[in-house]
Amino acid sequence: MTEQDKEFMRRAIELAQEGIDANEGGPFGAIVVHDGRIVGEGCNRVTSTNDPTAHAEVVAIREACRALGSFQLDGCTIYTSCEPCPMCLGAIYWARPARIYFACDRTDAAAAGFDDDFIYHEIALPFEERRIETLGLLRDEGRRVFENWIAKPDKTKY
Repeated sequence: MTEQDKEFMRRAIELAQEGIDANEGGPFGAIVVHDGRIVGEGCNRVTSTNDPTAHAEVVAIREACRALGSFQLDGCTIYTSCEPCPMCLGAIYWARPARIYFACDRTDAAAAGFDDDFIYHEIALPFEERRIETLGLLRDEGRRVFENWIAKPDKTKY
């Protein structure tokens, strides 16, 4: 870990505080760095935008992808003020950065009232045991779309 890494993390933490001060949402901030410069940043904006997906990491990823003109963050590093929740971790893996640094962990978040641990447990459960009723429907019709995707010669893979 370098001094520059620490400065980038301080920016993520600063964004978390700025989000609190502006009543944007929860106490979370994140930045995306490419070639030593910030290409995306964000704070949690869940409550200010009425968007449950507007977590700091997702906001920063969206901004970075726009700035880089790519749906992948090859060679990028994400700095986030807290260990990513399951949704953000999924978004990060889809974006494919080189690494993630985080300041606080999920136990710190839980102590502040943000307990994502139940989601980690829910994902591992069979559908019939989850808190939210989860049912399959029209699989054969849905599979035709996948067949069309497989056959599409000019698709952009990701």
